[in-house]
Parts: sequence; C-alpha cells; structure tokens
Amino acid sequence: MRPEPLTTQPSPWNLLLLTLILTLAPGAIPAAERLVSVDGALTEIVYALGQGARLVGVDTTSLYPPETRTLASVGYKRALSAEGLLSLSPDLVLATEDAGPPEVLNQIRAAGVEVRRIPDQATLDGLRAKIRAVATVLDAPEAGEALIARIELQLAQLEQALGRIEDRPRVLFLMVVGSGIAHSAGRGAPVDTLIRLAGGENVLHETVEDYKPLSPEAALAAVPDVILVSDHGLKDLNGIDGVLGRAGLAATPAGQARRVIALDRTLLFHFGPRIAEAAGELARRLGTLNDNRLVETRE
Repeated sequence: MRPEPLTTQPSPWNLLLLTLILTLAPGAIPAAERLVSVDGALTEIVYALGQGARLVGVDTTSLYPPETRTLASVGYKRALSAEGLLSLSPDLVLATEDAGPPEVLNQIRAAGVEVRRIPDQATLDGLRAKIRAVATVLDAPEAGEALIARIELQLAQLEQALGRIEDRPRVLFLMVVGSGIAHSAGRGAPVDTLIRLAGGENVLHETVEDYKPLSPEAALAAVPDVILVSDHGLKDLNGIDGVLGRAGLAATPAGQARRVIALDRTLLFHFGPRIAEAAGELARRLGTLNDNRLVETRE
C-alpha cells in the first residue's frame, strides 16, 4: 500500500506553534516592517545592512544617508515624545542607552511597540557588537557579518597606508554646546578612537573621560598641534577666528599656526559603518598618510 502523502496545508495548531516560536525566539523581531531609529549611527547601520526600506522615521541625529531626509522626524533622541513616535505606527524602535526620556520609552512599550536598546561603545569591538545586535534584531545576520568584514578590510588598508608614524599630531577636539560653553573629548568618546585610527594623538585622552567643559588652562597645558571641529561647529562659530576665540585656543601652538580642521559632523559623531572613511579623511587632513592612493573598499 502506498503511504498517504503529507498534507501541504498546515493545521491551525501548527500555525499557532510556529507563531509562538517566532514570537518567543530571542533576537529577531518577527515581521518588523515599520522601524524607527533614534540614533544616527544606528540609522546608518540599518541602511548599510540593506534594510533602509523598513524605516518610517528617524531622529534629528540621523543625517546620513541622504534618503533619511524623506523620512518623518521624531525629534532629538534624548527628547522624544510618545505621541510623535506612535503616530508613525511603528512595530520596532531602535535606540541606544542615552535615548529618552525613559518614561516616553515606557509609554511606547506599554502601547505594544518593541523598543530595542542597542549597546553603544565607541571602540572597534563595540562597533562590531552594535552591528551584530542590529543585524540580529532585523534578522539579517549574514549581512551583518559581511558589513563587519568590509569595515575591517577598510581599516586594514588604512593602517597600511598610515605606515609607521614617528610623531603623531597632537589633536584637540572642540565642541560648543547650546549654552555656549566650550567642550572637548577624552577617552570613551567616539572622536577619541577616530583620532587614534587617523594616526593622531588625542591630547586629552589621559585626563578627560567622554565630553567635558574645556578651560583655557587645560587647553594651554594640552599643547595641541591641531584643533578639530565639525563643519557645523565651524559655521556656528563663524569660522577659524571664532574657534580660536574659545577657551584660550589662540595661544596654543595650533592657534598660533591657525591649524583648524573641520570634518563632516556625521563622520565625526556617527561611530558606525563609515568609521574607516572618517578616519581616512581625518588622516588626509592631518597629513599622516604615507600612501595617498588609499582606496575605499565597497561592495
């Protein structure tokens, strides 16, 4: 007797079991097709993974790629509103630990929307972990590993192009916040790792952690060769003279030589898939490249 063929139509119980498995499995969010990203680097990662079409909203730090300009804005990542987020009917919100306020994210969760906090450490290991976390949530692990491999190849090419640097340029980062107070960055800040990758030395690496106000005394004691700012910051300060008018910078070696480098703010602050591009551009500006034929590796 010929055995009966297996039915091609799953039973309701099988469908229910499959749904429960997908729902309870760690990592991926089943059928998450309406994403909101509230961090610029996370947004870049989503696009780099080929998942940009799933985004329906971003925060104001999400400035790259240009496609983000067509998406709804939910405001600044630390000043979100539940109404603004929920109006987009998302099924997943990607955020870093500094997103908030916490009560708003709790309201989002209470409304049945998944909120995933993604680790955000400004180191290369931290970047790998961040990419893998996003790739896992979006059920794109292979794309995540491919992206990591591409970044590592780019960084290896940059390291080779830098060669052996005998005298690293001493770099001081300057940022002026809304209150008008000059800040700089030390260890733990994304720009600290960026300066190192570009062949420079962050003059405040040993004495400052993350972002802290910059005093004229600290600026003079740091003896920087170069002052690094964002292109946006340079514009806000009305050019080089405005930069040198802050925190006694005019009296430093960098100030006396008027050596100020302005870098695209998304390259400077987004510790994400373009880290090698950012470091390569800064290296060019610092003059630390031995091989100016450095070529970016793309898919």
